[in-house]
Amino acid sequence: MSSAGSDRAGIEEDWELLVSFLPRNWRDLAAETGALKGLRKNKSAESLLRVLLLHLGCGHSLVETAVRARQEGLAELSSVALWNRLRKSQAWLRALCLELFRERGVELSEAGGGLQVRALDATTVKEPGKTGSLWRVHYSVRLPSLACDFFRLTETEGVGTGESFVQFPIEAGDHLLADRGYSTARGLRHVVQAGGLVTVRVNTGSLVLETAGGQPFDLLAAVGTLRRAGRIGSWDVRVVDAGGVAATGRACALRKTQEAIRIAHKSLRRQASKKDTQLQPETLEFAKYVIVFTTFPATEFSAADVLEWYRTRWQVELVFKRFKSLAELGHLPKHDEHSARAWLYGKLFVALLVEKLIGHATAISPWGYRLGPATAPQRLARLPVHAEPSQAGH
Repeated sequence: MSSAGSDRAGIEEDWELLVSFLPRNWRDLAAETGALKGLRKNKSAESLLRVLLLHLGCGHSLVETAVRARQEGLAELSSVALWNRLRKSQAWLRALCLELFRERGVELSEAGGGLQVRALDATTVKEPGKTGSLWRVHYSVRLPSLACDFFRLTETEGVGTGESFVQFPIEAGDHLLADRGYSTARGLRHVVQAGGLVTVRVNTGSLVLETAGGQPFDLLAAVGTLRRAGRIGSWDVRVVDAGGVAATGRACALRKTQEAIRIAHKSLRRQASKKDTQLQPETLEFAKYVIVFTTFPATEFSAADVLEWYRTRWQVELVFKRFKSLAELGHLPKHDEHSARAWLYGKLFVALLVEKLIGHATAISPWGYRLGPATAPQRLARLPVHAEPSQAGH
């Protein structure tokens, strides 16, 4: 076999392998979402997805993708036609993401019992160029499985685009974990009214706390009583704003080690220098502690339990880093709103698919992929004649 023929065979083999990891209904979804509508030639979900992955997975430009698709016999289309096809595939790509998310959540939902713990966060994606637009991805994962249960795309400017609990659907019994960007009375009220429970890092500049009796709560004085590393404190408080009491719960705090304090102070001073601002003494004092507000019931969660659960929230940060490293999520191409959203859904799909491939490759020995619906005898019949069945797993 020629080198070109060998390469072609390898590509087809890789594609067949990749298809085995796609959602079972991926072809049906293409038809249901209208992704194939208007195609005159190559009206195939498989051909369309292969072309889109050249652009989304390999990072080729629209022009280069169109040329490669033509050379590979996948499609005869211009870069403009590819752009339009990407726009029309937005719903399909989103549906594929949701199917992969659903796959990741099945095991958790079947487990029954336990807590519905969700870690929430958001990240921004910038289109290239000095005038590139910014998008924000709002994302929620369940812990400890890291199964995604929600994501949403919004712009980064305007009403209803910022980081907030309001961005997320909340169900009764949800235990939410979030960083200080979500530390607002409005967001906490949204969670409480929906019947959810929350633990959020306190933003001392935006969250107004009162005692259970309605008096101003001196948070700095309270945490100041924790003078040794590892000491934990808990105080009954409520969050208020102009609309009244938004949430009733506890302020829980932990004193950091001297090394952790040194690192926190160094970071604050670096940020202040970069922004040419003056650090306030109370900012340095608050940096000596990890402080959270929680509505988790004290009868079930001690202050130490609450802080330990909050520590797991950082797992969501790792998810975003993985997405960005796998799919170059931070480089959204500049076209229009529809194509940008379609591209982003496609990148999320690629990242989820790669995670699924890696998971199988590292968990299943030795080949790292599923053998499909073939029966055991059929699978054994595919072994090379010189290999004994007992050697297949070594």
